[in-house]
Amino acid sequence: MAEADGWRPMRTAPRDGTRILVTVRSVEQGPAEVDMAYWAKADRYGMEGWRAADSHPGLIVAYAEPELKCWMPVPGAGALPDAPAAPGRPAVMPAPYEGEDIEIDGSGI
Repeated sequence: MAEADGWRPMRTAPRDGTRILVTVRSVEQGPAEVDMAYWAKADRYGMEGWRAADSHPGLIVAYAEPELKCWMPVPGAGALPDAPAAPGRPAVMPAPYEGEDIEIDGSGI
């Protein structure tokens, strides 16, 4: 995984509640996509783990570890000039990472 394009292995993602961009792996229902997520501690709404940033107490969108391929920091304000952004979201979402996975601790087979 080339970090030059900004994508980093999930094992290095911050688990302190910081909002990050993640590549959600492609599945039978659709291609890979980019979402904003954060690591949440267990609470009365769900278990500890990755949650979509647009989750709320009545609807928690949780991601299992294998669903997420890689991450990158959210681009800072002004990183993409002339493109309006919704509050808390980058102006233009980057393309999902389509490269090969890095094998970590064996293939799991």
